[in-house]
Amino acid sequence: MNDFAAIDFETANFAPSSVCSVGVVVVRDGAVVDSFYSLIKPAPNFYNYYCQRVHGLSNEDTDTAPIFPKVWAQLAPKIKGLPLVAHNSQFDEGCLKAAFLLYQMDYPGYQFRCTYRAAKKHFGKTLENLQLHTVSAACGYHLEHHHHALADAEACAAIALRILG
Repeated sequence: MNDFAAIDFETANFAPSSVCSVGVVVVRDGAVVDSFYSLIKPAPNFYNYYCQRVHGLSNEDTDTAPIFPKVWAQLAPKIKGLPLVAHNSQFDEGCLKAAFLLYQMDYPGYQFRCTYRAAKKHFGKTLENLQLHTVSAACGYHLEHHHHALADAEACAAIALRILG
């Protein structure tokens, strides 16, 4: 797989539409050619303790951030025509669909590939777990700043380049 966009969302709470940041890494011909990161004002706009503890974001970070449609208007041209890749794609695809639904936007039918499922097939039971930082390390990529959306998208892209066929 040489052309794709690795994507990662962080959420403010357990509502899938509550995306508070997005990171994307665009890969063409097997090389990273672009990246994108933005904070997003979440909807619903509140942070629960668990999510905030995971990624460290709060209302102070996102109260003046753009809402999802404005962020997506900047991002969509960068990923046009590309499959999306995510680690545990079910989560990220769910967030994307929920945000599109919330803002009554037409969902363009993005196709997702999952590096978590690919890692399960590729590594079997040889890794202690299939978490993003563990799989990326097994693929030769050191993930710093885990749960920062862009850092996670970079790790996902490194995994996809290594194990997605």
